[in-house]
Amino acid sequence: MALSAHGAFDVQERFAEGAQYVAGGLRPGTSGQDHTVVDPATGEAVHRYVTAGTADVDAAVAAAKAALPGWAGATPGARSDAMHRFAAVLTERAAEFAWAESLQCGKPLRLTTEFDVPGTIDNTAFFAGAARHLEGRAAGEYSGDHTSYVRREPVGVVGSIAPWNYPLQMAAWKVLPAIAAGNTIVLKPAELTPLTSLMFAQAAGEAGIPDGVVNIVTGAGRPAGEHLVGHPDVAMTSFTGSTAVGRRVAEIATATVKRLHLELGGKAPFVVFDDADLEAAVHGAVAGALINTGQDCTAATRAYVQRPLYEAFVAGVADLFAGIRVGDPFDAKTDLGPLISHAQRDRVAGFVDRARSYATVVTGGEAPAAPGAFYRPTLVTGAAQDSEIVQSEIFGPVLVVLPFDSDDEGLDLANDTPYGLAASAWTRDVFRAGRATREIQAGCVWVNDHIPIISEMPHGGAKASGYGKDMSAYSFEEYTQVKHVMYDNTAVARKEWHRTVFGDR
Repeated sequence: MALSAHGAFDVQERFAEGAQYVAGGLRPGTSGQDHTVVDPATGEAVHRYVTAGTADVDAAVAAAKAALPGWAGATPGARSDAMHRFAAVLTERAAEFAWAESLQCGKPLRLTTEFDVPGTIDNTAFFAGAARHLEGRAAGEYSGDHTSYVRREPVGVVGSIAPWNYPLQMAAWKVLPAIAAGNTIVLKPAELTPLTSLMFAQAAGEAGIPDGVVNIVTGAGRPAGEHLVGHPDVAMTSFTGSTAVGRRVAEIATATVKRLHLELGGKAPFVVFDDADLEAAVHGAVAGALINTGQDCTAATRAYVQRPLYEAFVAGVADLFAGIRVGDPFDAKTDLGPLISHAQRDRVAGFVDRARSYATVVTGGEAPAAPGAFYRPTLVTGAAQDSEIVQSEIFGPVLVVLPFDSDDEGLDLANDTPYGLAASAWTRDVFRAGRATREIQAGCVWVNDHIPIISEMPHGGAKASGYGKDMSAYSFEEYTQVKHVMYDNTAVARKEWHRTVFGDR
């Protein structure tokens, strides 16, 4: 298929066979329900497809189950080699992936080109290496009479559900550790944004990863997602999404005694102490609040600024917000693209409009005159700590700033939400920084920065933000079963410990 210089292709032609990828090939869904992928920057249809029904989920799980013995039985080196080839295919197709991600999500092309796609390639290369390094406790004679060692074995067929905000990266975060550890997987991407997940699975096949190891079912939550989570042949569920939906996933998974990994919502605090570099904090807040149009569960959403810097911080953020260039994601000058849909834009606007009765909208708070789902960067002050706009996840380009006086107060406010996914602390004082990293209840705490992630380090939350880790070698704790193997070294038939059960010494 011919591609443009920036990776564009005819989406309808590319996925003409369907939006389900099962056992190495595309096929149509069987639900009888049509769905349209829409470019949120223009409102135009990008791709129409039939969504997955329960029969598609069953077929995908069956394909994963059939592929499991061969893939689990492959040597770590063989799995690693295939994943290195996978990374190479992704590198060759980088422009194509960046264009498709921008098209379905409305992300600025420079974000997908410089963040989403390179991050996914790096994840793939990391797990290609990590596949050969599944670690366990050293073998030894811990009882004196036995040699013990630990095996890490695949859990089995993994059923994963990924969100719409980072479709490519979330597909990678679900698929890569699972298959590196020898599992097979069925991934359900969000029906709004299936394109790059399908492309990712196709790239895995082109790299030589066997058919059935990676499968994609594209459908709605109830008929496809719930059936996948509850499927008796699925041994583990990994879900990324809202806390409310996560509770439902947990309910279904628990009923079938599945292993469960949840990465849920966030409301990240951005704590600025009075000795912080003000310019750095202002720039960090703007970038941290607006990345992906604020549709990021680790985005900076609540800035707590110690009183001496508060007014200058608000003024600095307002000034930068006013200069943000909102518009066409494919224009190299665009800073901020649209939200994923008009429904999401209206949801974000609702939070801001309700806040006008109890807080001050310093800048933004409106949609520009454009056909897409755009919303201007919005800065809010004067809200109470227990207000909706401070406590609830908005998932849009909205930053709320509150002052604090003592360090104790600032850290208490940072922890005063149900969430605990990510946070940042801004200070030049090593002791303040150390205290913040210890006391802020979050899975990740940045110091003098906010948002950067790396493949070697884990990502995951605490409290209502879920549990378990994506990325890093720690993710193998989610995707492997630890087995203790113990050998008797004595060759003695009648052991002393038997006498605790029967007979005389």
